[in-house]
Amino acid sequence: MSNQQPQPRIQLTDVSKFYDDGEVRALDGLTLSIFAGESVAVTGPSGCGKSTMLHLLGALDRPSSGTIHFDGVDLRRLNAVQYRRSRVGLVFQLHNLLPQLTAQENVEIAMMGAGHSARQRQERARQLLADVRLSGREGRQPTRLSGGERQRVAIARALANEPDILLADEPTGNLDQDSVDQVLSLFAGLRDRRPDLTVVTVTHDARVAAAADRMVHLRDGRVAGGASPVPVAPRE
Repeated sequence: MSNQQPQPRIQLTDVSKFYDDGEVRALDGLTLSIFAGESVAVTGPSGCGKSTMLHLLGALDRPSSGTIHFDGVDLRRLNAVQYRRSRVGLVFQLHNLLPQLTAQENVEIAMMGAGHSARQRQERARQLLADVRLSGREGRQPTRLSGGERQRVAIARALANEPDILLADEPTGNLDQDSVDQVLSLFAGLRDRRPDLTVVTVTHDARVAAAADRMVHLRDGRVAGGASPVPVAPRE
């Protein structure tokens, strides 16, 4: 049996992100490894760089210095739009649903341009909404859904193109405790069905952090002392 360490799915190496000509350092030399199938909760005080890190992982922005590799490939070499469409699912605290569209249409729109027929988009959207326990609400617009239901639509949309990575930025920040329980249950079920799915969640919620395989605490734009930048034993 080989003792060789598996290659990280995501590798951040000495990543920094500066704003205002370097006066604001959102990230400052962050190094972190995240493995396929791992669930990582990123915690830390406001302004420590958590959301900035997530935006960089989703190719919504580029680092000022350092490198980010996905499955061994530098993100700078990938088409950012195609990467987000096919490899990454994004879930934000504010669900960002289009209010004029139904729940099903909000999920379908994520599959536009991905090579699916209209019928395939409709069938997959209905199945994803069923997976997040929203059968019967496919035709409702966001204004006719509860906060927890809207977030579950956003999760279904993030999964529309079967991503390798799910990036969630405070996904339970605006939810009541029952809805938090539902989201945690959904994430657990997703990982049971997709053992290779990598989940990175930025959170202030101790219950959400405790549900992850590993917690990484950021402070001043880097991994805080005592937190490991790599897991003790990556999931297989």
